[in-house]
Amino acid sequence: MQLPTLLVIDVQRAFDDPAWGERNNPDAETNVGELLAVWRELGAPVVHVRHESASPTGLFRRGTTAFEFKPEARPLAGEVVLDKRVNSAFIGTDLHEHLRATGADCVVIVGLTTDHCCSTTARMASNLGFDTWFIADATATHARAGFDAETMHRTALASLDGEFAEVMTADEAVSRLRAFAR
Repeated sequence: MQLPTLLVIDVQRAFDDPAWGERNNPDAETNVGELLAVWRELGAPVVHVRHESASPTGLFRRGTTAFEFKPEARPLAGEVVLDKRVNSAFIGTDLHEHLRATGADCVVIVGLTTDHCCSTTARMASNLGFDTWFIADATATHARAGFDAETMHRTALASLDGEFAEVMTADEAVSRLRAFAR
């Protein structure tokens, strides 16, 4: 059986810009880094997804420091890196084909932001037939439309859990991965 594939979504320096405003879960990147370490230790597949602005003035412009991966999520040589221009990691990339070619049947979603690119990717993964784990403490978001960041995060998790994904903690995902690897 194929080990679950860790999808690291948009853990980029652009999200350090103060223009985003209030953010929840300051430990998200640390948790992403810890999950990456375990996935690598066990030889489980990892795919890094990076957002690229379609606009020449967008925050995620290629060639800027904002486009770069944060240190906790830097890919290693040989790890797959896909660039996307919309919320879903499946649109405009070969992610679906890559997952099918490697025999993946389970994906694990971590990254930024909970309610946008991570949620959209999780919904599509589920709709495409992948068992989907969504890691609550390895994702984060910002305040929006009068709602604080933690409310946005928790609402997005509630919307996904049981329908599009199984929401769990990083520790729960590690325990499951280790059980799969035995």
